Amino acid sequence: MTDLTEIKAAARKAAFARRKAAFDNRGPGAAGHLSEVLAGYRGVPLSGYMPIRTEINPLAAMAEASAYGPVGVPVIEAAGQPLKFSRWSPDGALREGPFGAQVPEVDDFFEPEIVIVPLVAFDAQGGRLGYGGGFYDRTLELLRAKRATMAIGFAFDAQEAEHLPLEPTDQPLDLVITESRVLSFGA
Repeated sequence: MTDLTEIKAAARKAAFARRKAAFDNRGPGAAGHLSEVLAGYRGVPLSGYMPIRTEINPLAAMAEASAYGPVGVPVIEAAGQPLKFSRWSPDGALREGPFGAQVPEVDDFFEPEIVIVPLVAFDAQGGRLGYGGGFYDRTLELLRAKRATMAIGFAFDAQEAEHLPLEPTDQPLDLVITESRVLSFGA
């Protein structure tokens, strides 16, 4: 297995299995540490995500943050394009978006300064393995070219990997928050 695509596919398969096991055994309050971190950034525009499949659920932290400032969710407009972020509220009307994720019924786009990023796996250096579409990498590169943008990976502890097959285009995470801890990377 020398092809990077095959290596990434194998890493994703193993990570999905770990994530599913963590999801099946999850307890309440998984977003507690996420809420604690976001409380230090009240009012700063941020984006979370609508959880799909076995992703850890950030909605409680997003709902709390929405009382203090704009909170959005990602909207996929086309393959190969950066994400856009539409304003979300806990009781807002939603519609089906691509890949089964819900998106606001009415688009109200803005650019977040904090992006809570779903992931398949992370490492102890802030590396992230996503689903393979490159949406978050393109988006973070675009946002970071305009202003400081914090990327927070949100995951189960079990999603940590010893080594990830990363590429130069993979955007690093500033923090990873799990159900039990907060990992900080960089300066």
